[in-house]
Amino acid sequence: MAKTINVNRKERLEQLLNLAQVYRGWNRSKLARELGRDATKLAPESGNPKFDVIVKLADALDWTIDEVSDWVWYGNDSKVDISATSKNLSFASLDKKAQKAHRAGKYERMVELAHCALEAATNPEERARSYNRAAGGWDGLGRFNRVLRAAQAGLREHPIPTDLRLLLQSTAANAHYTLWQLDESRGMAQRVIEYYENNEAESDRAKVAQAHGYYVLGHTYRRLIEIEPDFSSTHAHSCKVALEKAALYYEELGRAVHSNYAGIANTCRGGILEAEVFLGTIDAREGLARVFDVVGPIVEPKDGSHGDWLESYGWWCIVGCNITLRHISEERDIQRFMALFTNKADEIAEHLNHWAMRERVFSMQFEGRKRLIGWTGQNIPVVIDNDDVRLITGTMGRFPQFRETGWSILNNGNVIQES
Repeated sequence: MAKTINVNRKERLEQLLNLAQVYRGWNRSKLARELGRDATKLAPESGNPKFDVIVKLADALDWTIDEVSDWVWYGNDSKVDISATSKNLSFASLDKKAQKAHRAGKYERMVELAHCALEAATNPEERARSYNRAAGGWDGLGRFNRVLRAAQAGLREHPIPTDLRLLLQSTAANAHYTLWQLDESRGMAQRVIEYYENNEAESDRAKVAQAHGYYVLGHTYRRLIEIEPDFSSTHAHSCKVALEKAALYYEELGRAVHSNYAGIANTCRGGILEAEVFLGTIDAREGLARVFDVVGPIVEPKDGSHGDWLESYGWWCIVGCNITLRHISEERDIQRFMALFTNKADEIAEHLNHWAMRERVFSMQFEGRKRLIGWTGQNIPVVIDNDDVRLITGTMGRFPQFRETGWSILNNGNVIQES
């Protein structure tokens, strides 16, 4: 098996080398000089080229490094390994198993089953559904660039039902939002919403797409409050309106389809509170009291609710951090509130293995620490252990906008080496 994989990688590398020759109009010798390699050894038997070859080959093809490495390593579909026990099942069986894996939080298994379903699919709709399942699995694993790629692959399938296309669009919009690509998330979420403003959402899938569109739009506006201060009041108002609709739709789904949707409605209510505090309709201290009322009863994540409900409490903690940093002026209170909220959110993120929440926790802790240094004038290094380094590294890989913050934490912290 390993030899076959190596042969396939070597063949794919040779394909790219040949493409580069044709694209640039080079002969083999010229290509070798550009890549800094012997013309007889451009494609190693292992099929694993050196990194500098990948970089130079990407330049020669005008591809990205990711695109070159993905093609060499995976081929056309960036597939995961598929177990023999799943290969011979029907699409319907695989799709049902993938849904079950999603609700059980078994995201690696969900991605595997989604790729099995993709191979078993016999028409564009089934392929698009498979890509949507894969996107859900990658979302659970915190691999949001892969979520986006899976959703985009599903959107390339045609013809597919309109409600499935809109669900894939809302999935892509959420991936953009999570990656802080806010112009993209706003535009795609609005496309979904505009359709349902003129058409009834009849199926459960359509109702989920509609609710998700408002969810993404509302939270995008919530983030834009800080990003675009000249329009902050308008964004806060738009956030409130969109999230109120999202909460209403998710509450209906929670009653009719699955209780998890009620947890997402609770996340929306946290975002509404943040917008209302910003608009001045609720006092900041009263807003923080409401956050404490919601998250206070969750003593230990393992003892509380699970899934979307537990996640919602983590996002309420982040709302508490935002209100604190934006509206509280007393430094002692800022440090006290930030410690309470980030510690609770960190526990929830760890329990759920939730990378998007970890990104917010690390970023909020970093902002709180900057305030502490400004207040005390003392820059005492943070002590971080191997687990912290692992989580910061994983967060840096998943969120490009976090990398500068991540490097700052790592470069200015005291790392405790563990045996």
